[in-house]
Amino acid sequence: MIKFSERLKKLRQERGLKQREMAEICGLKLRGYQCYEYATSCPDFDGLVFLADYFNVSTDYLLGRTDCREMNQAAPDGTA
Repeated sequence: MIKFSERLKKLRQERGLKQREMAEICGLKLRGYQCYEYATSCPDFDGLVFLADYFNVSTDYLLGRTDCREMNQAAPDGTA
């Protein structure tokens, strides 16, 4: 199973961003962000949702639970 850290790194590289730039986007110090990519720490729930929204992928994709990047969009009436 693909790890969160691998997916995060791949998504960052696809956007052509450096770790330092990604850290600034996330409101983290460089070392804090690097810990995500080096799999020594993980973001909290809010951080995970922020990253999924930023990269326009599902949290399940980030966590390696699916290979489908698309997020489930709620219908206008609020149902999934």
